[in-house]
Amino acid sequence: MTRLAIIGAGLMGEDHASIVARDLPGASLQVVCDMDLARAKAVASTYGAADVSDSPESVIARADVDAVIVASPDFTHAPLSKACIAAGKPVLCEKPLSQSSEDCLGVLKAEQAAGRQFVMLGFMRRYDQAYIEMRAALANGTLGRALMMHNFHRNVETPAADFTGAMAITNSAPHEFDIVRHVLGSEFTSVTAMQPRRSDDRVAPVVMVLETRDGQLVTIEVNNNAAYGYDVRAELVGEAGSVAMNQVAYTRTDRKLASSTRYDADWRGRYHEAYVRQNRDFLRFVETGTFPAIASSSWDGYAAAVVAEAGAHALATGQRQTISMMERPAFYAGVKGEAA
Repeated sequence: MTRLAIIGAGLMGEDHASIVARDLPGASLQVVCDMDLARAKAVASTYGAADVSDSPESVIARADVDAVIVASPDFTHAPLSKACIAAGKPVLCEKPLSQSSEDCLGVLKAEQAAGRQFVMLGFMRRYDQAYIEMRAALANGTLGRALMMHNFHRNVETPAADFTGAMAITNSAPHEFDIVRHVLGSEFTSVTAMQPRRSDDRVAPVVMVLETRDGQLVTIEVNNNAAYGYDVRAELVGEAGSVAMNQVAYTRTDRKLASSTRYDADWRGRYHEAYVRQNRDFLRFVETGTFPAIASSSWDGYAAAVVAEAGAHALATGQRQTISMMERPAFYAGVKGEAA
């Protein structure tokens, strides 16, 4: 039985605790850790954890912890990932690895110095059935050469009053950056970003146009104040056809001369199965030491951070920005799920 610790008992941490307790028969929830010990105790009690703590570093060092899931605030991700590497323990780290590409490089260096991969990054869309089928349609030749990929990511409202357009790029858009790299198998070379003007003081949508090394165009819209619901869709356009993601709705209501379907309030229902698949792959990684074929690595965390930094700069300056990324180290070259 693999003994897992979860660091961070907020919304994401509790969701991971639920998956460990209900969907990972080969794992046990050993420790729930949070700076709010009362919160850690509540999650631990609900999902049967053996212990609680408010000290992430001591949890990582414990002999009765085999692997760690990091779901604490973004600024903790890189340092806690490095602590897991130093302790020789695999870690499933929620995105972003860091919003700073320099911090990501520190994780890459620590992992390479350790001689093996320890960090699996929580870009769970790689495990979503829609993106799996989209990528397969490209790989098996159904679409011919890929020309464009259109993406939009809409939330009901911003998570905080001080949320900005730049934060839409650095906080929300990395999911799109990663899944596009994964589906197309190519890196970005440039980005342009702009916003329309709203009639109120809420943050307006951000629209980006990106180019890839293979000459494809990618559009990404991030609208954090869409009002109507949580809505993520994509369309991959090739020379021979296109594949578009369907909105997931299990029922339709017909009433008073109208037909309607519902939207989720957030991502948890839409991507629950993707999270389960991801966490099962992480458990296999812990048990076998073999990094999963489609999982995101710390290299992918670095790539997303570089693109986000360029995107934020493009938005601030109103100018097209070149995306300059270091060459991928040979250390990560054998992972099939990453862009070449």
